[in-house]
Amino acid sequence: MQAVADATLAAGGRVVGVIPTVLVDLEVAHHGLTELHITDTMHTRKALIGERSDAFIALPGGFGTFEELFEVLAWQTLKLHAKPVLLLNTNGFYDKLLGFLDHCVEQGMLTQEKREIVLVAGTVDEALRLLGLPN
Repeated sequence: MQAVADATLAAGGRVVGVIPTVLVDLEVAHHGLTELHITDTMHTRKALIGERSDAFIALPGGFGTFEELFEVLAWQTLKLHAKPVLLLNTNGFYDKLLGFLDHCVEQGMLTQEKREIVLVAGTVDEALRLLGLPN
């Protein structure tokens, strides 16, 4: 996340960070951001991100990324938001996860309609295009 934030700032962009207090002590909070919000809990963090975001883009990541991805997808299926949810599938990172989601459809655990809310882009340019943003 720091590399993305630094590159965005270097290009003249705005970066809003949201981090819970517990992680400020475990990780180095980036104090050079346009805005930095420190929350009391991870739940408060995710609520603030949900409120402030126009879209959700998951870059390749681990458990935290997966947890947040599936939470915003669940929120969307519950109609708590209608914001785009996109996987940046760099070098096929998410291919097996996408295959698993297709398997869930085949097994009747997920409808095709719900499966299709997951947008997928292989490149940043493609992601911007899918989100209707200029490159």
